[in-house]
Amino acid sequence: MLALNDSYVPSHDQESAASANTNWRVCAIVLLIFIVAATFSAVRKDVTQGFDEVAHASYIAHLQRTGETWPAFADLRMLDPSSFRFTGEANYLNHPAPYYWLLARLGPSLEGHPDGILLHRLFNVALAAIGLAALMAIGLIARLPRFQLYALIVPLACIPVLAPLAGAINNDNAAFAGGAIATLAAFQLLTTGSRSWLLAALGGVLVASWAKFTGLLLAGGMVAGALSCLMWRGHLPVRWIAPIAIAALLAGAPYVALLVQYGSPTPRTPGEIAMIKTGAMAMGWDSAPRMAPVSFAIHFVSEFVREWMPTLKPRSALNYAALAIPIASALCALAGILVAGLRLARSKESALDVVVVAGALAFAVTLLLHGIFSYGLQIEFGWLTTAYPRYYLPLAAVVPLAGLSLLGIIEQPRLRALLLVFLIAGPVMFRLLGAPLG
Repeated sequence: MLALNDSYVPSHDQESAASANTNWRVCAIVLLIFIVAATFSAVRKDVTQGFDEVAHASYIAHLQRTGETWPAFADLRMLDPSSFRFTGEANYLNHPAPYYWLLARLGPSLEGHPDGILLHRLFNVALAAIGLAALMAIGLIARLPRFQLYALIVPLACIPVLAPLAGAINNDNAAFAGGAIATLAAFQLLTTGSRSWLLAALGGVLVASWAKFTGLLLAGGMVAGALSCLMWRGHLPVRWIAPIAIAALLAGAPYVALLVQYGSPTPRTPGEIAMIKTGAMAMGWDSAPRMAPVSFAIHFVSEFVREWMPTLKPRSALNYAALAIPIASALCALAGILVAGLRLARSKESALDVVVVAGALAFAVTLLLHGIFSYGLQIEFGWLTTAYPRYYLPLAAVVPLAGLSLLGIIEQPRLRALLLVFLIAGPVMFRLLGAPLG
């Protein structure tokens, strides 16, 4: 199996400076702070503010009312956000049912019971906490030195949308949990070659895939890349082919069903089309000139950057200037991905290098497909709001891990220290400066 690269293994001096027990305690404290913040958000959040929560709650309430396991999208209706009674407005969601079916069975009835939403939100807090804990475990298992561990866990905990999203009903939380489990398990699989970690990785892919299509592309693509590396190196036992094939069939099954039923794995539902047309008309996008592919690509990327810190309030010059921080982080990650790729090409890779490269490839393919899909909506309807970074949370660890790959090749102490400070402090500063106050 793949050994840890020297850039990740602490020296005895580093071990004495930051013991394993200290690292565990730091992770536990950060995780606890995240859970408290997400729970606080769950208690206080207005159901109409962000993350399409009314639509997700309505999906659950429909399953509770009808007892169905696979509803027809045309039958889904929206709840009134005040009374939680069904209206005649069509629901615009087009996701597979497993996430909603599970909450419908575990949580209290939602129709006519607005207060019932809290327990459903707390279930989502648990999902997100599992995901964050799994990603933190990568740093603990890899025995990262103290400050390198911080460079992994601080950016994850400071993802602007993560705690508020965790406190809301949203299938992105299930996709994040599944992708995080798959990432941890893929790292351990590459390190140990254990069949148990193979099954855990495949299980994570199933959770992410059954939540949403991007979960399939991201988590499934990353694990497929890791398995391809094992096969390339001659470390993929023949007996693993059967569980891999079964998991692939199960992960893709909901989308095969949607393809057969609607002609697309991500069908345009009547509610979605109505929502897009109404929104585009309200913004004046429907009558605006359509963008050429290059112009739209620039718009898409800029919107993706802005939405890293979503806000409903006007941004100040300081807020816009703070966007330089995630841009710089992305450039560092890109450099780290190239470093990991070079190690892979020279057969000197570590398990973390493989996870970084496989995750980056899955991210790139998904982003390309996302952009093409969004461009089609722009051409047909004028719709311009589709570039949401939260869709990519299943591979949230790739950016900080790639930053560590870059750090590993820097030998000049002062430059190395500056990069380490940026990797840790940058996300904190953006969290403080990236959105309007109040």
